[in-house]
Amino acid sequence: MAITAQDVNKLRQMTGAGMMDCKKALVEADGDFDKAIEILRKKGQKVSASRSDRETTEGAVFVKSSEDKKEAVLISLNCETDFVAKNEDFQKAGQEILEVAYQHKPDSIEALRQLKVGSLTVAEKITDMVGKIGEKIDIGAYEVIKGDLVISYVHAGSRLGVLVALENINEEAEEAGRDVAMQIAAMNPIALDKDDVDQTVIDREMEIGREQARAEGKPENMLDKIAQGKLNKFYKENTLLNQAFVKDPNVTIAQYIDNIHKGMKVTKFKRVSVSA
Repeated sequence: MAITAQDVNKLRQMTGAGMMDCKKALVEADGDFDKAIEILRKKGQKVSASRSDRETTEGAVFVKSSEDKKEAVLISLNCETDFVAKNEDFQKAGQEILEVAYQHKPDSIEALRQLKVGSLTVAEKITDMVGKIGEKIDIGAYEVIKGDLVISYVHAGSRLGVLVALENINEEAEEAGRDVAMQIAAMNPIALDKDDVDQTVIDREMEIGREQARAEGKPENMLDKIAQGKLNKFYKENTLLNQAFVKDPNVTIAQYIDNIHKGMKVTKFKRVSVSA
């Protein structure tokens, strides 16, 4: 059957695919729109597969908090170029996927991919976007945090987002929580406190400390003690509660929070960067 310009435009409006792709799909499908959409989707799958090894170092972070501020959800949608990250359709898709994540709170990114956005699963929607845009697109992160108060912070440009949970709060907790969130964004701690640091990281830092001391000519029986001192410095620089507060380096984050309200604590945080 003859494929008209109106048919091509209709399919383009339905799918967002390019004009030539829509025309080819309609010709192959003999004018059947459902089949044409399936052809375009398959094309998207092929594009997605062919770009699976590409790096997605651009994108955006999206955050939604509950009205009572006791829970927040964060996702990052990643792509290959800043141009695509700023695209209106990309931003809309990120918000739609965030809304699904917020409503259903799936257990993992993989579970999130299987949830529906309209008539498609999240995975199918992303595949369609890949087919239309021609870049690798994927969910880079998905985080849910709960607490007495959860503060969210998205850095300018939406490339970096932070969630931080507080307990035993008072009326000043929101401002304090924002200060802590900005600290996390700037200083990138690897853990909340010393006990949260992975043992492999501790072992690595101890070994580095020993090797540095040995290279400086320190006696063998002093290496562990020197390495422990270096590890303690590592904790101060890389664990949130032991970091010096950027706005007042005379106090740690733990001390700053406790000074705001005795007994108030940071219980958890998540930091997501699309370039990480």
